[in-house]
Amino acid sequence: MTATAGELLEVLWGRASTAPASASQMRVLLTLEHQDGINLRTLCDALSSAPPATSRLCDRLVAAGFVERAVGEEDRREVRLHLSNRGRAFLDELRARREQELQAVLSLMPAGKRAALLEGLEAFCDAAALQIHDKGAQHGDRTA
Repeated sequence: MTATAGELLEVLWGRASTAPASASQMRVLLTLEHQDGINLRTLCDALSSAPPATSRLCDRLVAAGFVERAVGEEDRREVRLHLSNRGRAFLDELRARREQELQAVLSLMPAGKRAALLEGLEAFCDAAALQIHDKGAQHGDRTA
């Protein structure tokens, strides 16, 4: 059932297209949205990616106007990465399109089934947050 649900979400979200950003670039944008001002090394760790590959991803996102680089205030050799206003607008528009697609499907469901889905999703979110917190604590994540 989880595989089917995942595939259906991919189809629905495909209608909401992430173009012009690839899946890897989307991960960068979402990471920067939640960790604004991180450096490249921290981004590499968050993505489990090598510095050259992450740097190239960022180069493309800077060229597209979605990401901005800034010299670190404390260490001028360090480069901080920020989501640009254009990048934020892109993510906001993408979420709105995805929500529209999901709303169309939810409107076809009986009210009782929607309520049950909401209850299940709330439990899922709680469990996922707990797992993320536990894994962050295991890896020494200071935000956990």
